[in-house]
Amino acid sequence: MWWFFRIVSSSVFLLTIVLSIPISFDVGGRDSGLAYSLSLFAFYLVYSAVKLATPENSRIGWVVSRFLQSSQWIVIPTLLIWSLHNFAVDANSTDWVSRTIGGFGGQKPTATWTDWIFGNGGFVESVTLGTWDKALRYSSPVFQLAEGFCTLLVIQAAGQISRWLVNRGRSDTWVLILLILSASIIASAVYFLWRVALFPSISNIDATLIGVTVTSAVFLCAIGILSGRGNPVESSLLFAYIVLCVYQIFTDYVQSPEAQAAAAEQAANQPEFPPLPPIIMASYSTLVHLFNLLPEAVYSSLSFLHAAFQTIAPSVMISLTYRLIVFYCATRIIPAVRESGARALLEEPSLDDSDEANRILGFLSWFSPSILISVYTSLLLQHFSASGGEEGWTLRHGDAGGNTWRWVNVAATMSLYAIELYLGSDDSDSGLVNHWKTD
Repeated sequence: MWWFFRIVSSSVFLLTIVLSIPISFDVGGRDSGLAYSLSLFAFYLVYSAVKLATPENSRIGWVVSRFLQSSQWIVIPTLLIWSLHNFAVDANSTDWVSRTIGGFGGQKPTATWTDWIFGNGGFVESVTLGTWDKALRYSSPVFQLAEGFCTLLVIQAAGQISRWLVNRGRSDTWVLILLILSASIIASAVYFLWRVALFPSISNIDATLIGVTVTSAVFLCAIGILSGRGNPVESSLLFAYIVLCVYQIFTDYVQSPEAQAAAAEQAANQPEFPPLPPIIMASYSTLVHLFNLLPEAVYSSLSFLHAAFQTIAPSVMISLTYRLIVFYCATRIIPAVRESGARALLEEPSLDDSDEANRILGFLSWFSPSILISVYTSLLLQHFSASGGEEGWTLRHGDAGGNTWRWVNVAATMSLYAIELYLGSDDSDSGLVNHWKTD
């Protein structure tokens, strides 16, 4: 029962963060969103530090920690209202240095030095928000490379777990299941690669990069399988991740106005899809009718959630979901990779671990809420545009940027996997392919 409430609480917290930060950007503008995300980051940084510094047997520390944990449901809406009330700015004013200089010149003659330094639009506010903005922008490559590194850890652990399942199985059932799973992953990746090839904004240089990347990934996966140092599970996951990176790069390109116009023209030339079967349409109509019968409060809440999710670009949600999964798994999978035991997946990262990498991950896991807020805000800033909507700004367009670092991440991930294959030892008894030979 305790685990159930913990899962529900974590889900509500995640949903609150995912919805409230883009609302602050969409309603109040860039400064409002930065102020809200920075205040949330600081609150959870203090909360995590208190939890980390509190001894297990300290009653005072336990009370303070529980108080901060309970107060977050009041702190989050309070900080949101505070940021919307104090930091809503003009959408066309995006340069924080200009706002700082303009703030000094725009102050009333009766303004005191306290207003210039600590007042609305003063030095402290501009420097604080500007530093947070620049920190998030400069951290974007770090988050991107960390995503690739954690993905590689997950891939290695998945391959090791598949070997463990095959070696301890008394039949070929697990071999067949894992081979079918690998084939399904590769087929799905090929489908999305085909979708990328149909994007109207791909130039000759883009096509060359895609060809070189996919070819290198295929050869690397084949070498891993044939040498016995990899297996189909690792190879399929690596190929799928490379395709995911390519898909993310070119879906951000599609958000440009020229690409959207070309995509709309291409969609207009396509034939319309045939209608769905009558049983599906009838079920859909019944479901819509049931939603209309819901109480007004429930219906308004669902409409609010729908409107809130509409402010977020789909690529942001995909990137956030994927990074949360791999970052969370990396804190539990590294022990399994190093200790060759699937039971390590059930252990929490500890600061008392003898391994330095495990201690670092255990330390970072304590500050996961602050890391989540910074990663999410960095993704939102990549899609923030100061002139893309009727309100003067939007979170669904803008110059996503960072494509150079995404290509660097792809190359670094494949290079690390190649080094792992080169340094790894031939394990003739653990591969899925060699399992058929030993039988």
